[in-house]
Amino acid sequence: MSSRNAILAAVKRNQPAALPLPEKEYTSARKGDIEKFSATLEGIGGKAYMLKEGEDVLAVISTIFPEARRVVSVDESMEIHYLKEHLTIVHHSLQDVDVAIINAQFGVAENGAIWVTEDDLKIRVLPFICEHLVAILDVNTIVPTMHEAYNRIGSAEYGFGVFIAGPSKTADIEQSLVLGAHGPKSMTVLIKSL
Repeated sequence: MSSRNAILAAVKRNQPAALPLPEKEYTSARKGDIEKFSATLEGIGGKAYMLKEGEDVLAVISTIFPEARRVVSVDESMEIHYLKEHLTIVHHSLQDVDVAIINAQFGVAENGAIWVTEDDLKIRVLPFICEHLVAILDVNTIVPTMHEAYNRIGSAEYGFGVFIAGPSKTADIEQSLVLGAHGPKSMTVLIKSL
């Protein structure tokens, strides 16, 4: 027996007995926990805004970003800003997007993240190349933990998916926090309760 096989056999003989998995109740958050989601998102540099019944999303965005010149959306219902040419557009032409509006499939209360796939984004680079990211989230889709989030996406089919939690940030240099270093400077989640 080679020394490699002897070591592997010794490791195999000395493995601890299997233990049951711990209970998955790691957080006090619950399904649809808007308070926990909002507090966590704001703690990591994002902003949460609860849409009132009948409130116009574009009017809210105009109020939050009055200086925005180029606003694009992947939601066809926002016709004035809808990115119709998403199948043929040269991605570098999005370099001057001030505000990008996307729809989130669901949010996670414990870390303030949203989940999106390429079907939601139309263009993968869109949430990372814009100056300000706005995501629209249904309050009823907020799950308490990442465990439930992974249970939800584990059997789903998608080519590309990503959790986005707050604006881009880094503190690599002298531990000075910089927002928007590699992506959007801000992330606002508009939460609707339909």
